[in-house]
Amino acid sequence: MARTGAEYIEALRTRPPNLWYRGEKVEDPTTHPVFRGIVRTMAALYDLQHDPRYREVLTYEEEGRRHGMSFLIPKTKEDLRRRGRAYKLWADQHLGMMGRSPDYLNAVVMAYAASADYFGEFADNVRSYYRYLRDHDLATTHALTNPQVNRAKPPSAQPDPYIPVGVVRQTEGGIVVRGARMTATFPLADEVLIFPSTLLKEGPGAEKYAIAFALPTSTPGLHFVCREGLVGGDSPFDHPLSSRLEEMDCLVIFDDVLVPWERVFILGNVELCNHAYAATGALHHMAHQVVVLKTAKTEAFLGVASLMAEGIGADAYGHVQEKIAEIIVYLEAMRAFWTRAEEEAKENAYGLLVPDRGALDGARNLYPRLYPRLREILEQIGASGLITLPSEKDFRGPLAPLLEKYLQGATLEAKERVALFRLAWDMTLSGFGARQELYERFFFGDPVRMYQTLYSVYDKEPYKARIREFLRTSLQVFQEVGA
Repeated sequence: MARTGAEYIEALRTRPPNLWYRGEKVEDPTTHPVFRGIVRTMAALYDLQHDPRYREVLTYEEEGRRHGMSFLIPKTKEDLRRRGRAYKLWADQHLGMMGRSPDYLNAVVMAYAASADYFGEFADNVRSYYRYLRDHDLATTHALTNPQVNRAKPPSAQPDPYIPVGVVRQTEGGIVVRGARMTATFPLADEVLIFPSTLLKEGPGAEKYAIAFALPTSTPGLHFVCREGLVGGDSPFDHPLSSRLEEMDCLVIFDDVLVPWERVFILGNVELCNHAYAATGALHHMAHQVVVLKTAKTEAFLGVASLMAEGIGADAYGHVQEKIAEIIVYLEAMRAFWTRAEEEAKENAYGLLVPDRGALDGARNLYPRLYPRLREILEQIGASGLITLPSEKDFRGPLAPLLEKYLQGATLEAKERVALFRLAWDMTLSGFGARQELYERFFFGDPVRMYQTLYSVYDKEPYKARIREFLRTSLQVFQEVGA
């Protein structure tokens, strides 16, 4: 059944992930100062599923049970639109700043299950795992890329063949894996998914890296080593985003971990690994969630920029209006990608209705180039106002009356103006804001390689044929006139 926030917190408390922070094991992430904010945010998202106002948007009924909408296998365009509305409602709660809410990977597992025949001998494992996630409404994380030891060489040619995650041996109970993956965002999940990484080149020894599986994050021998936290404090006034949305990023280490056979989805098949996302529709469905998420994020930038400009009277200036209008153009572009992705959806080879890839490829290639500009616009509008930012405690101190006088805005009282500018600061200049930009730049991978992939998969022939025909008829007309 659709999960509650209390159930999520209780699962974390009783079966915590093997989480390491600054050399120490995190015994209870629900109370740890770095993690408790995101735990509460995730719990609030789950609780929305049971709010009478949102229940029909966020869940669907099947055989008398309620499940999260991201598990719905779409059979019609209206089903896709229902999924999109659910994505948007969750994304609005965190201003599009949470990249690993469970609906993201739920979309992948749903597509894998609907196209399960792709996985051959492991098809039933995929279907069973989808039902397990759906029925328990679990949170998942994943880790895709290999450690950056020597990117010029294949996995098998690294200093140790088990720097990337690979199969050590097969046993009666399952496969034993060793190695590491980066970067797992949101380790405060119930399960970790190790799906095909970036393109795995054919060659001697490549088969042992051609794997896909899932495990509980509390599995013995599985470790999540965290980067330094970006939480500046618990105050939602001082740190409106990082206090609530520090998802954390980790290096995931597999120290001879046993993966039970029922949790194995691909084993030793390089070709299956390399085509899994596109062939099953998983790429389309994860990108559908992403384009909705980025729309919500762009809306947040528009709202903050507009309030900042109005708050200090800068909205009267043409160059400020131009900058805000630029955000509007970006927002309308994202909305157009979203709409077209749903309206031009088609069935894949397995009968799964998938959103239009052309629209989604446009969105996921454009947004990494737009995002740094969104951040820059907020910085340009806020200027020195993004630096002169007293804390919540200052407004409770003896100089509060002076702060009220000198930090007021054209339409805002001082504390309101500082709260707004602190939000803009956390979106841009804080450690949280800087991490957001790096995340957006590489969310789907190296932007150059993404463009190269787009070039190779996009059907350019109809447009080339049109130009050839235009040139042919133009030449013909020219010759007839000359004659």
